[in-house]
Amino acid sequence: VQLQASGGGRVQPGGSLRLSCTASGLILGPYAIGWFRQGPGKERRGIACISSVVPTETSYATSVKGRFIISRENAKNTVNLQMDSLEPADTAVYICALHWGRVCTLDVGPYDLWGQGTLVTVSS
Repeated sequence: VQLQASGGGRVQPGGSLRLSCTASGLILGPYAIGWFRQGPGKERRGIACISSVVPTETSYATSVKGRFIISRENAKNTVNLQMDSLEPADTAVYICALHWGRVCTLDVGPYDLWGQGTLVTVSS
């Protein structure tokens, strides 16, 4: 069972990227999924999460609220993170993680399965 984040790259300030979290050997739909990031010399922080309860609940860190949107594509077994109005402070390795529960949280502790990250660089 593995998670994999993809879609990172280099973008200019104000630009957009869409990250995807995919899984092998596991269906993502029943579980809460979180996106985290870790900047250079900084600790890992939760930035967005999506629950598996109905109606779906999402939560965002203050730093990304209004700019990032997390969503599920169950048909593709994927959770996406649309990132708009990117800023240099968004530069980090972005990592997706799965929590065996259904309710999302931005705390690192409850997450059980972590994928490899994808690097996002925002620079002119």
